Amino acid sequence: MTTANTKTTRISKRFAELRARGEMGVVAYITAGDPSLDATLRYVLALAEAGADVIELGVPFSDPVADGPTIQRASDRALRGGATLAGVLDLVRRIRQTCEVPLVLFSYYNPILQMGLDKFAEAAATAGADGVLVTDLTPEESVDYRRILAARGLDTIFLAAPTSTDERLAKIAACSTGFLYLISRTGVTGAQEALPEDLPALVRRLRAVSPLPIAIGFGVSLPGHVSVLGGLVDAAVVGSALVSEIEKAATPEAAAAALSGRLRTLKEAARRGLSRRENAS
Repeated sequence: MTTANTKTTRISKRFAELRARGEMGVVAYITAGDPSLDATLRYVLALAEAGADVIELGVPFSDPVADGPTIQRASDRALRGGATLAGVLDLVRRIRQTCEVPLVLFSYYNPILQMGLDKFAEAAATAGADGVLVTDLTPEESVDYRRILAARGLDTIFLAAPTSTDERLAKIAACSTGFLYLISRTGVTGAQEALPEDLPALVRRLRAVSPLPIAIGFGVSLPGHVSVLGGLVDAAVVGSALVSEIEKAATPEAAAAALSGRLRTLKEAARRGLSRRENAS
């Protein structure tokens, strides 16, 4: 079932570097085009400078069913501002003119299918993207998608959930390259005060079927979350908490400063205490 991606991407290199340092990574999600693609360029550069290990660029979609209210509103703002998949791909090209941070395109399948798999994969690779995560594409329906993206050297990242059986986790792992994205809880995206108590057991089940790095998202928002996760997984994905900073800010300049400050705090938590990987034993 697996479609191996033999190219070493920026994603796999970054996780290897983190492993060598005994450090947990921080994956930052923002919605591309919220409130404009020019603003997103500023935000990506600010997040990368503040220490983000991987940045996920959300492709705005009219029906973001996996997302909670914060990211739903961000998608709406981006669409009203004229953001499109083609525009997001051009944004990736612009980012690559000055920044080498690993970039993941986080999308629903409809925009990609409308563009065409071959055209999308070629454009994404040429622009400088490193991987793609499609929230509503199942492993069973992904054969052509994985083949075409792997041929362009793009990582294919899939979601694993608490409700996934061991058999299904193995299927998801076999389809994934770069890293595995583990959803921490059932439901949609959104900041939470506490993480589920059964996460360690879920991570053990996933580790049993794949050697890939594991990143946990959905509900991760606080430095304390990052610290607790450090001895457990390889990266924490923070999305709604960052998107909320953009929503609250009066100007793109203020948003960039707020994102930088929030990311630095999260990254500091990833370098200290329980987040040190030598404590994982």
